[in-house]
Amino acid sequence: MAGVDASHRIVADLLRARTGQHLSEARMWRVPSALAGLFRARGISNVDQLVCLLAAPDARDLATEVVEALLNNETYFFRDTAFFDRLAETVLPDIFQRRKATRRIAIWSAGCSTGQEALSLAMLFADDPDRWRDWTIEIVGTDISHKAISVAQSGLYSQFEIQRGMDIHRMLRHFDEVATGWQAKPELRALTRFRQASLFSAPPATHGFDLVLCRNVMLYFDAPKRAEGFARLAQGMALDGWLMLGSGETVLGQTPLFETSDEGPALYRRAAAPVSRECARATKVG
Repeated sequence: MAGVDASHRIVADLLRARTGQHLSEARMWRVPSALAGLFRARGISNVDQLVCLLAAPDARDLATEVVEALLNNETYFFRDTAFFDRLAETVLPDIFQRRKATRRIAIWSAGCSTGQEALSLAMLFADDPDRWRDWTIEIVGTDISHKAISVAQSGLYSQFEIQRGMDIHRMLRHFDEVATGWQAKPELRALTRFRQASLFSAPPATHGFDLVLCRNVMLYFDAPKRAEGFARLAQGMALDGWLMLGSGETVLGQTPLFETSDEGPALYRRAAAPVSRECARATKVG
């Protein structure tokens, strides 16, 4: 990180140690703006002063606040509409055919932020009740941010958040207006559960997920961490499962565990041969 002062390096190292995220020199500019609220709350004005506070023996809670502030929790309902159209038109029908015998489907939203992605998935099922009648549907969201997971578990969103990406008909069908905003209806929340977890910890289920969404997450890691993250995703997936990444992400040149599909960009399938070795290595890393 040549050209970056020691205080910024300390903050970047803290983020990396807690989350695995690599804060490159090109992204260091966002540190003061991301921490502006924390600066005000602590009565300080710059990163140098913050690092002095972090050096105190009782600074563990402050370190957690710093990491939470630096995490990018940007999300909204049905983010990248074309992606959700592809899920509804291609991926979910494929899983329906493959799982007709068990009538069970499991989905993992890895890096789920404040829950809009998982709830958007839940709405796809709720809007097609005839197809999914009598199915067991499990949508699990994980994120390293405690604050984000708290919001996701509440299912409560502001007027601004509820209008981002969702039309008014869906909003009224699936959310109730309450004193503090809009809350997902109980039947929608029943399809989802959320927990705080790192991408590099064990997958959040003992059985394989049929679909994993890990969108706009891998771009925050360096190459070794991305490889480890892909190994964790593969470890949690069914052999015939689907993986969806963000529009600016790919498995090509990143991991041998996944291969491109014929269903358009951002969708990948498990590669058959090398999974067991890589997953075993990821388990040892964890």
